[in-house]
Amino acid sequence: MIIRLSKNTPLVPHKKHWKFCVGSGHALLALRTDYTRQLKFIHDTLGIERVRFHGIFDDDMRTFNDLSMMMPLPGSEAFTEYNFNACGVAYDNVLEAGMKPFVELSFMPKKLALREEGRPLEGSFFYKPLIVPPADMAAWKDYMQAFLRFLIHRYGIEEIRTWYFEVWNEPDLPGAFWNGSQEEYFQLYEATARAIKEIDPQIPVGGPATSGSKWVQAFVEYCRVHDVPVDFVSTHQYAGDPLGGVEDQGLAGEGEEDGPKENFMEKMRAMMMEVAKKLVTIEDKSFINGFRVIMPDKSEAEDIPNDVFITNAPIVKKQAAGLPVYYTEWNENATFSAYTNDTRKVAAYDVKTALDVADSVAGSSIWCFSDIFEELHPFPQEFHGGFGMLTQNGIPKPVYHAIKMLTDAPDGRLDLGSEATKGEIGYAAFKALDQTDNDSLQVILFRQKMKNLDLPKESVKVEIELDKAPAAVTVRRVDEDHGNPLKLWEEMGSPVSLNKAEVAALKEQSAVTDEPWPFVYENGILTVSAELGVNDVYMISIK
Repeated sequence: MIIRLSKNTPLVPHKKHWKFCVGSGHALLALRTDYTRQLKFIHDTLGIERVRFHGIFDDDMRTFNDLSMMMPLPGSEAFTEYNFNACGVAYDNVLEAGMKPFVELSFMPKKLALREEGRPLEGSFFYKPLIVPPADMAAWKDYMQAFLRFLIHRYGIEEIRTWYFEVWNEPDLPGAFWNGSQEEYFQLYEATARAIKEIDPQIPVGGPATSGSKWVQAFVEYCRVHDVPVDFVSTHQYAGDPLGGVEDQGLAGEGEEDGPKENFMEKMRAMMMEVAKKLVTIEDKSFINGFRVIMPDKSEAEDIPNDVFITNAPIVKKQAAGLPVYYTEWNENATFSAYTNDTRKVAAYDVKTALDVADSVAGSSIWCFSDIFEELHPFPQEFHGGFGMLTQNGIPKPVYHAIKMLTDAPDGRLDLGSEATKGEIGYAAFKALDQTDNDSLQVILFRQKMKNLDLPKESVKVEIELDKAPAAVTVRRVDEDHGNPLKLWEEMGSPVSLNKAEVAALKEQSAVTDEPWPFVYENGILTVSAELGVNDVYMISIK
């Protein structure tokens, strides 16, 4: 493959939308020192501005208590308190890391939860969130406004106006995050938004925080018809979804009402029966192996398209009717513990997708920054297929190095057209918008496939028009032997736990650095070449 870059190619802004926010686990984790250290590292090295996590109102944060929780005596449940101190410590840690919270208002405190026969209280996750509507919307409003007053007193109104408040998480997923209808979610959103705006009209609030780009049109219409305050639209998109499959690329969730709920649960029951039969036949009875049977990596077993987010984002932007669109979760794979989450497959997908959705989103949030994460199970293995850009001990994975390449690229992007990133081998080029030196630029190359296939390397030649020979050409690589700590860990024997010396060694040996790269300059053309394996990512810098 030959790529030719003209020195007269126009520049457009390089929109680094992934710097807006990054995802995380649930609120209790933000009280940990290792979490805070890694968050600061992500901010300092990638420039990410905010962090979003679930469960600020989960009962492990003890925000709404009664005396019966300590002394279960008759009548003691009537003696109550709001206590947002743990929330304050979590947000203190975020701010001390140099970031701001993107506040996901979830889940329901037990004291407020609706108890109704046939409607389970708890979600299916490790930390057992309560995923029902409030029993009394007036009580929810009082609680919400007490939370806002706590934040304003602690941080000041000017600071709080710079935070974003998102109502709930993925209310379209029954059993996981919301045991209620779409209409009940819209009512919860309305009550919450009005409660916030009564405290201060300038505090940003939005939703619907759905999976798979769903409900946006219905949400925006509900807010319009009922004159409900809304400052932004948020939704999520993964290429492979282990629960509902890949969303329809043409509709972006249009027309999704309450009907799919029964089908969804029936499909889940049938799937679990098949999994149970398979578990009996598996010889390796390790916990993680059993979990991977229950939650298989669909992105390796099926032909999942790589353009679901790219296709749906412009539709959602149109549905948002002028409101800013934030994809507050996105990544290649929604399957927790998938082996390929630790490989460079995620790196190549995230680079391609970040480039392709840049004009459709106001900001985005990769899910997530660290394997300090307990949504389904806190696995002990350093490499267990977590969603993080960093492992539990802060070892950067291939996706971290790839996103750092995009982050470190200049603020101008050569307008090479959509074809540049469409094929298996994609490319983008960058230079400073205010640059007078026409010969300094960076080129990112990637070979993106949705499966980790052992295929021969592909030769890529880049020919660039330059006025003079470069002073230096360097390259950063994410490939089999660069930025690949998983391979090194496996060569160590895949130890379950690591000591500090082993962690330091893996970080050092898998570091991605600029290295000199051969080039030829003749007749005003610089030529550089690379051999790309599947899901390799290269950044060539010309100075």
